[in-house]
Amino acid sequence: MIRIKISELLGKHKMSQAALARATSIRPATVSKMYYEESKRLDISQLNRICNVFNCEISDLLEYIPDDKHKSK
Repeated sequence: MIRIKISELLGKHKMSQAALARATSIRPATVSKMYYEESKRLDISQLNRICNVFNCEISDLLEYIPDDKHKSK
């Protein structure tokens, strides 16, 4: 599973979803989907703009969590 850590970054930088949307020119609905980890696809240019705003690495924004292999049994 890939975890989107926008909510953590917004909290750390004391920024609202609306402010991030304005700073990145990303639609507020898209930012909201990322915030609630409901996004099915992520646009690389949007990830780039978010990293620019937060001055962070992609690893600060996305986290890979291995699927539990025992769940399927």
